[in-house]
Amino acid sequence: MGVGRSYSVALLGLNGYIVEVEADIGQTLPSFVILGLPDAALNEAKERIRSAAQNSGIPLSRRKITANLIPASLPKRGSGFDLAITMAVLRAAGDIRSTEGTVFISELGLDGRLRPVRGILPAVMAAVQAGHPEIVVAQANVAEAELVPGALVRGYKTLARLAFDFGADPQDLALDYDPADGDVAGDQDVGAAVVPDLRDVSGQGDARRALEVAAAGAHHVLLCGLPGAGKTMLAERLPGLLPDLGDREAMEVTAIHSLSAVHVDSVQLLRRPPFENPHHSATAAAIIGGGSGLPRPGAASRAHRGVLFLDEAPEYERRVLDALRQPLESGELVIHRSAGTAAYPARFQLVLAANPCPCGKATGKGVDCTCTPVMRRRYFGRMSGPLLDRVDIQLQVERVSLADFGQSGAEEDTATVAGRVHAARSRQRERLGSFGMETNSQVPGRVLRGELRLPSATTKILDTSLERGILTARGYDRVLRLAWTLADLGHRDQPHSDDIGQALGLRQAVAAA
Repeated sequence: MGVGRSYSVALLGLNGYIVEVEADIGQTLPSFVILGLPDAALNEAKERIRSAAQNSGIPLSRRKITANLIPASLPKRGSGFDLAITMAVLRAAGDIRSTEGTVFISELGLDGRLRPVRGILPAVMAAVQAGHPEIVVAQANVAEAELVPGALVRGYKTLARLAFDFGADPQDLALDYDPADGDVAGDQDVGAAVVPDLRDVSGQGDARRALEVAAAGAHHVLLCGLPGAGKTMLAERLPGLLPDLGDREAMEVTAIHSLSAVHVDSVQLLRRPPFENPHHSATAAAIIGGGSGLPRPGAASRAHRGVLFLDEAPEYERRVLDALRQPLESGELVIHRSAGTAAYPARFQLVLAANPCPCGKATGKGVDCTCTPVMRRRYFGRMSGPLLDRVDIQLQVERVSLADFGQSGAEEDTATVAGRVHAARSRQRERLGSFGMETNSQVPGRVLRGELRLPSATTKILDTSLERGILTARGYDRVLRLAWTLADLGHRDQPHSDDIGQALGLRQAVAAA
């Protein structure tokens, strides 16, 4: 007997760290101790491991077992360490051959089955990057683990079969136990989501054009209008206009959803931009991320590379809305908790929808509206000025007329508009590639006023708005970004004064309404 070793992965946010698992069998009274900052779920692994080993035909030693998870200062959480601890203990007892170099990530059932866990994709990515390409996971996690280039993945259903492949004596192993696929969670066909078509939106020519501009330049949007005007329909169709995710972006998005998945066996490589639509009663932890222990990703991170839609935006708590200001600028959320700090990417398109007043009947002329001017200002004021200043497009969505219904079905479909968006995005990548950027929404002010500076005659109306205090410096830059997107959609090398005027109108439509 000696010290047995194996490896696993600890996740802090999307960052994974190799954990070396040491196991020692002492000469004292029976006990099982796990060291290295385990959480409650990991501490419970002791009973799961004993039962799983017993029912697999390789019972653990009745002496004192000590498992040490290195580095000891790194918090460890979850049941994904079950298998690594088991293999290290079996190696210390001499029941199997060396496990060093192999990473084990799986939960154990009491009957010896290997069960899938969340976060397999970022964990395997971290293992491969750390020089440990040999990975053992539950059979149900194999498809997800194999998404990582360079990973040498082996999947197992039972601990007995795994122990046999690592040299355990087959005479005692319960190798005849082969659970049915229905008993062990396996890959599920989650199906393809049905993408709503833009053709379903009757009329709303200005809003449809604004949505196209938003998709082309990855701009944030505020839609303000009467109930039933089509704000939600428009927002739900924005993801369909966005291009497919590239390989790197798809891995980022899938890794986040792997951590958040309710069904740990249904994670697939996500090629389409995600769409998150949290209820207005959602807490800051639900939208930004957090929770007890190590922080978990919220809706803002799950919307990474996609769309975060906040319907009835003034009904959200103001502190929840203001918490979005930082990721809108940086594209990242850093969440601090007592158990550790986690960083999650959060580069999403924000779409806010709001009624013009609490009763929702204000039409600009006050017809049928029961709200006082003070009530209207207080209601809309729940969205702070600094937040709205970060929203590029602020559009008044008008009531749909009877004539618009008569034209139903004559509008362009999603595929047609998405083709123009794709062409505009291609122009942006060609122009901004040397700056390390992909869309106009990412261009900083120093570039807009430097290498991409426009003639003063073109920006005259914009300069006047800044001097009069109508625009802030941030708003000035955002109008320029919108103008560049309009030029890209028009296949022009740079914006004209008309583009500046249209961009300024898109940003100030709500204020003017």
